[in-house]
Amino acid sequence: MQVYKSILAAALCLPWWQIPSAAQDASLDSAKSAYEKGDYRKAIEILKAAAAKEPANGEIQLLLTKSYLESHQYDNAVSSAEKAVSIDPKNSEYHQWLGESYGEKADHASMLSAYSWARKTQKEFESAVTLNPKNFDAEQDLVEYDCTAPSIVGGGEDKAHPVMERVASLDPAEGHFAAGVCKAVKKDYPAADAEYAKALESKPKTADRIYDIGDYFLQRGQDDKLLEVAATGEAVAPNDPRGMYYRAVGLILKGEKLQDAEAQLRGYFSALPLRSTYPTAADAHYWLGRLYAAQKNTGGAKTEYQEALKLNPKHKRAQEALKQLGGQ
Repeated sequence: MQVYKSILAAALCLPWWQIPSAAQDASLDSAKSAYEKGDYRKAIEILKAAAAKEPANGEIQLLLTKSYLESHQYDNAVSSAEKAVSIDPKNSEYHQWLGESYGEKADHASMLSAYSWARKTQKEFESAVTLNPKNFDAEQDLVEYDCTAPSIVGGGEDKAHPVMERVASLDPAEGHFAAGVCKAVKKDYPAADAEYAKALESKPKTADRIYDIGDYFLQRGQDDKLLEVAATGEAVAPNDPRGMYYRAVGLILKGEKLQDAEAQLRGYFSALPLRSTYPTAADAHYWLGRLYAAQKNTGGAKTEYQEALKLNPKHKRAQEALKQLGGQ
């Protein structure tokens, strides 16, 4: 009984906007649900209303940041991420996502202003890993920045090595992945192949990291590794639809079990959220086109390549494949 009295007394000392309520929780749950389904417009609408009621809630600002990034509203993403950091300057994740937002601004800015945004990006990633060295997403962001950015904006492979060593000491899978990223950027593909293979063998703890590895092996056309990625990913996250996609691509590249591959792609279509970290519907249509082409179904292949281009007119692989078939 004393416990409940203590909780009640503490709650009565809080401002009204900091007192938890079922309505506030339900609102945030609704926003999270909309985000997970890829309905970012709805998520933003709910979160903006929630932020007006809870101006000191950093988690609302963080989810707003992610929703704005998915919607390509980069100025709004920066604004929300900066609010999150101002609410809790010691939160590693908030700094990481502010870095992500600055990075998008750098990618979409003029050459003159891109340097300034890039410097800010690096600073936030550094802050994120200083606050929490086990924030591996931020660590990987920092490694990628150092390995790709020119020295004029603070990049340099020499700066990445201490970060990679620190990551490897904390988690071997993350360490090998970081080394693979850097080797791939330098186009040292044999070394990158080896590092990504070791990363997968070391059992990454998250589905996102496993499927990041899958993206690399897909680009390299390594069918057996894609099947291994799918199996590993499904063991970690059985309900994640990406396993179906990578398994399908692996089978198509091998030229085996094409009916199973088609079923996997169809399953992926039905479960696909509109998330930037997931293979797109255009990508899935392209691979379905590759499958039909392997079956000598030229008409079906053309239809799928055309569907991919409807969704993404700049899909180069679909363009090239359709051109080879004499399509428009």
